[in-house]
Amino acid sequence: MAEKLNIVIGDRDKRYQELLPQLKALISDELNEVANLANISAALRQTFKFFWVGFYKVDSDTELVLGPFQGDIACTRIIRGSGVCGTSWQTKQTIIVPDVDKYPGHISCSVMSKSEIVVPILKSGKVRLLLDIDSNRLDDFSEIDKKYLEELAVIISNSLCD
Repeated sequence: MAEKLNIVIGDRDKRYQELLPQLKALISDELNEVANLANISAALRQTFKFFWVGFYKVDSDTELVLGPFQGDIACTRIIRGSGVCGTSWQTKQTIIVPDVDKYPGHISCSVMSKSEIVVPILKSGKVRLLLDIDSNRLDDFSEIDKKYLEELAVIISNSLCD
C-alpha cells in the first residue's frame, strides 16, 4: 500500500473505524518494526491531533526504552512499575489517565501533557511494547479510545516477530 492516509470527518468512533483498516494495510507488506511503528505514530497523531504519540519497547526485565514517536522530545527510559507506562507494563492493562497531574508517580516529560492513555502490546503473553498517547486536553480519552487502541495493539502484535 502507498503511504497515504484518508482521514474522515466525524466523531472519534468513526475515525477509528476508518483508520484501523488503513493501518493494517499500511504495515501488512512492511517487515521493519521501526518503520511500521513510526507510521502508526504519525497516523494516530495526524488523525486525532494528539499532543504526543509513540511507543516504548521493553529493553530489559526492568526498563523500557523510547521507540518511534511523533511529538516533542520524550523520556528515554522508564523503570518497570514507574509512571503510567511502567505501571501498564507491570499490570499488562490499558490505563486511562484523565488528569496526569493527579496520577500518583506520573513522569512528566512535558507540562503540555494533560491526559494520557497507555496500551500494552503483548506477544506470546509478554508485553513487548507500549503505545503511549498524550493529549494537551484534560479527560481526552474514553472507552472508545481504549477499545480501538486495544484492537490496534492486536494488529501490531500480529506483525511482530517472536
